[in-house]
Amino acid sequence: MENNGSKLSQDEIDALLKGGSNDDIEPDTLLSAMEQDAIGEIGNISFGSSATALSTLLNQKVEITTPTVTVIQKSKLNEEFPHPYVAIEVNYTEGFSASNLLVIQQTDAAVIADLMMGGDGTNADPSLSEIHLSAVQEAMNQMMGSAATSMSTVFNKKIDISPPRVELLDVKEGEGTDRIPAEEMLVKVSFRLTIGELIDSNIMQLYPITFAKDLIAELTVPTQEEEPVQETPVSTPEPQQAAPQAQSAPVQQAAPPKRQAKPKPAAPVNVAPVEFEAFSEPQHTTSQLGNLDMLMDIPLSITVELGRTQRSVKEVLELSAGSVIELDKLAGEPVDILVNKRIVAKGEVVVIDENFGVRVTDILSQSERLSNLK
Repeated sequence: MENNGSKLSQDEIDALLKGGSNDDIEPDTLLSAMEQDAIGEIGNISFGSSATALSTLLNQKVEITTPTVTVIQKSKLNEEFPHPYVAIEVNYTEGFSASNLLVIQQTDAAVIADLMMGGDGTNADPSLSEIHLSAVQEAMNQMMGSAATSMSTVFNKKIDISPPRVELLDVKEGEGTDRIPAEEMLVKVSFRLTIGELIDSNIMQLYPITFAKDLIAELTVPTQEEEPVQETPVSTPEPQQAAPQAQSAPVQQAAPPKRQAKPKPAAPVNVAPVEFEAFSEPQHTTSQLGNLDMLMDIPLSITVELGRTQRSVKEVLELSAGSVIELDKLAGEPVDILVNKRIVAKGEVVVIDENFGVRVTDILSQSERLSNLK
């Protein structure tokens, strides 16, 4: 059964909806070569930006190559995924209404988790704990968020996703198979994934073929259809009744347009440098000051920031009572005073009775502070 168009035939739709026998449907005929190329190009663009996001997270060179697109049957997934994997379910919440599944080998997920937690990835434990799965989930969240942003550009509309859910997938044992899309015919997009010298494997994307058809349709349909140009008939005036001889007279052709005279050269223009008037500090009008007085009673959150630092997930998990965290400020250095998370002044820490306080040592001008509050 062949299907060279962008839509499924009625027999194929009925078979997919009923979930019955699909043995008479050849998966390779459900997507034409052009449609496979379109799906591959969408994946190439979206996962190209994902590689950049993952490279930043793992501090490793990440490459995701041009994908291979095939159609597979859900009933034969044990042949496609014979080993334990990690499945990441991602649902589209805006722009599309569908779900897709990212599948990576369990050993690859262990390497990614180890790198996310501050390790070097060389001695990753393949038995993934909850914290390791959470690390993989965060990595995939960044990847798919970047992919959704790229797809928004391709389809010229906002596309957003839900936070991904991660589970172990073992098709032979039936573990994690509830995350696989319910449709019988699935599109499998397989990318070659390399991470430094640690991983040279595949990352696969699974989603229903109906969703693939929707992607192809939106990609191939022009955003704005051109309206056909209608020719306006030109009517000639009817001849007057008083002059019947004019009916047989030949129609006179319009006289050719007269030649336009050559423009005279423009007169020379005197060019002088522009002079700008010096402006002083803007003066607030009475109405502006009145409007400002209406805002004077609005409460603002004032925060004094002693300093900041960054630590890996591994280092944060190793913290305990008595641990010392070194900040980015030197002893005696002024602290930052923030209003609504905007720096407006600097000061030094003091003790007032039994409470801490801060003495302002440097502050922005009133106009600068007002501008920061906008």
